[in-house]
Amino acid sequence: MVTNQSKDVIKGNTPPLFPIKTKARVTLIFFVVIGFYLFSMIWTQRDMVGGFGNSLSNMFTVAGKFFPPNLSVIPAVWDPMAQTIQMAIVATTFATILTIPLAILSAQNITTFKPLYYVTRTLMNILRTIPDLVLAVIFVGLFGIGVLPGILALFIFSLGILAKLISETIESVDMNPLEAMRASGGNVFQVIFFGLVPQVLPQFTSFVLYVFEINIRASVVLGLVGAGGIGLVLNQQLGFYNYQNAMAIIVLIFVVVIVIEYISNKLREALI
Repeated sequence: MVTNQSKDVIKGNTPPLFPIKTKARVTLIFFVVIGFYLFSMIWTQRDMVGGFGNSLSNMFTVAGKFFPPNLSVIPAVWDPMAQTIQMAIVATTFATILTIPLAILSAQNITTFKPLYYVTRTLMNILRTIPDLVLAVIFVGLFGIGVLPGILALFIFSLGILAKLISETIESVDMNPLEAMRASGGNVFQVIFFGLVPQVLPQFTSFVLYVFEINIRASVVLGLVGAGGIGLVLNQQLGFYNYQNAMAIIVLIFVVVIVIEYISNKLREALI
């Protein structure tokens, strides 16, 4: 039986990749999205004094005050920069330790006791819904200005990310070696250590280094709300309109982040 599509192929007419109805829907969705963008731009500009043109001119005027950066202040801000790095290290370390049991408990193929699985999974989802900046504001209100609120905020933030990533990695492992160990009489700890750990260790190392890089950047932002570190000093300089000092601090942060990312990539290449 020869269909219409077969006749088109015989005649040399290439059938359309998508039917006309699908193309019409995609076109409609495209124009609706463009309409939302245009409406948002027009509505936002109504609330701006002078519109986008005035804002851009002000941006260039203020940006000119940041240059040249006053690099002479860099020796004075090394201690806050070191605090920022220490905050990220401490938070990432404790989050990594606590992530191991939580990731196992929130992996469906490992935790067969469903109530425990759902409770752990729900807890991890709740932790991820709270932004790190909000956590920092809460902890600054509880403990005052300093590095402790920043460490606690980064710890909870890192815990939610790591537990999610590693639990999904565990759920994608090959279960045949684990089932073979169980069948041969291996206990839970032996199955996890000899069957699960070798499969997830490379991804685990990569995720930990990745979260550490995120924490370095996040710790700078948390300092803007009083969570200590170089971000607190940067906020003070901006508040005093010392733009050239602030630019020097931004340059220092940029260089430190690039160096840490380079070292992290080398460690990842060596360990994976």
